[in-house]
Amino acid sequence: MRELKTLVVPEGVEGERVDSALTRVLGLSRTTIAKLLFDGEITCDGSPIAKSEKVFCGQVIEILLPDNTIPAAIPKTPLASLSIVYDDASIVVIDKPVGCAAHPSPGWTGPTVVGALTAAGYVISTSGAAERAGIVHRLDVGTSGLMVVAKTDQAYAFLKAAFKNREVEKVYHALVQGHVDPSKGTIDAPIDRHPKEDYRFAVVANGKDSITHYEVIDYFRGVSLVKVELETGRTHQIRVHFSALRHPLVGDMTYGADPTLASRLEMTRPWLHALELRFRHPVTLVAMDFTTPYPVDLSRALALLDSSVLP
Repeated sequence: MRELKTLVVPEGVEGERVDSALTRVLGLSRTTIAKLLFDGEITCDGSPIAKSEKVFCGQVIEILLPDNTIPAAIPKTPLASLSIVYDDASIVVIDKPVGCAAHPSPGWTGPTVVGALTAAGYVISTSGAAERAGIVHRLDVGTSGLMVVAKTDQAYAFLKAAFKNREVEKVYHALVQGHVDPSKGTIDAPIDRHPKEDYRFAVVANGKDSITHYEVIDYFRGVSLVKVELETGRTHQIRVHFSALRHPLVGDMTYGADPTLASRLEMTRPWLHALELRFRHPVTLVAMDFTTPYPVDLSRALALLDSSVLP
């Protein structure tokens, strides 16, 4: 029996032709997508889509998949350290540990949020790209903290729209090198792929709008503990913005951190934690507010600062 798949177009393919976008998101061949479009089996609001049409973020598209294109099951990656903060029929909120990716991707062989939840018996939304089932926002592998995952297609569409419309509040704590001055401000600088090093991002003139609000919580010897709120959610946004200010995150060698300082504080990843998450529930519309404490490695680094281990 053929599967009717509902897809909410992710931000990463916005503005692309539908045939190109669906080829990337669904992992199907361009020939297969072209045939489905020609046969009228890819629709939006009940009307067939022409292959030359461009997609937009949040657009809901229905695809009648051939029998042999039903996506394979997500690899299960059991993870004992994945903490469930909240769970109901529509969403699950987790405290993601460091070393866990949000979803499977080429070259990544470690645990994923999707794989860990699947292994634990959770049924999550199939909206979005097959490998990103239920994922409405991401944290880097090296970032710990709160994530919400959609368990139903309704929750997925609602939360994706909420993130797109900047209705979700995300608060991070970061430990950055140097004393940030002024102690409170906004970083408004566009971000895109680094022009020479594809594995990282940078502030570039023609990048995507990226806005970060910050406020210093405390100054230590040579470092600042900073509260960060994101108005936009670009890849590596906090890391890139503070690096551009010449205040890279402690432990973030990819963006210019001091390896000696990281070693003294026993940091093997960027000191960054998604501490607070606020959004409206996708069904009840009740305001949801979650907070999670620092994990052991980040608390240890702060304790080392308090014990004056630095010269």
